[in-house]
Amino acid sequence: MGTVSGDGRAGAGVGARERLLDAAYTEVLAGHWGGRRMVDIARAARVSRQTLYNVFGSKEGLLQAVVVREVNALMDTVERVLEADGHDPAHAVGRTTRMVLFGARDNPLLRAVVTGDDELLPVLTTRSAPLLDALGERIHRTLREHCPNADPGVAETVADVTLRLLVSYSLQPIDPDLAARRVEMVVHGMLLPVDR
Repeated sequence: MGTVSGDGRAGAGVGARERLLDAAYTEVLAGHWGGRRMVDIARAARVSRQTLYNVFGSKEGLLQAVVVREVNALMDTVERVLEADGHDPAHAVGRTTRMVLFGARDNPLLRAVVTGDDELLPVLTTRSAPLLDALGERIHRTLREHCPNADPGVAETVADVTLRLLVSYSLQPIDPDLAARRVEMVVHGMLLPVDR
């Protein structure tokens, strides 16, 4: 993974990884991402450029990791709130949509990516696989927990549709409450055979 040093100690690598993520986060928020080279980010994180390449592979890989970290933190919050929601999967997905859209709107990094330059936006569009994989897994897990009797294929399809609607609504802003109601209606319709 690149976070373990040659002598097997993981702690130094983890520290370097977090410093690199923090340095990249700062550059994105400052609006400097497009003009920064890998060596600039490595210097800001107090690590070698080679360490940066070893851990993330490329500047885009680093940016993807920063966005995934931010979205995972947002989903941690969502999951804590949903724990009190009972087992209504459509409502859980609707609430998830609402919270993620509000979070994306209010989160400085995610807002910067959506409104940023051509080097930032692809992590949500054409080169979004790492983000979609992480977010899709979180949504799928939420569905499994709230609808344990659902056919696994149905749960996976619902997670995929929810994810794609969520990303679409993030890129083309809509009132989060309206988006949540629409997603909940779609998910409810997809899960109707399960609820009968």
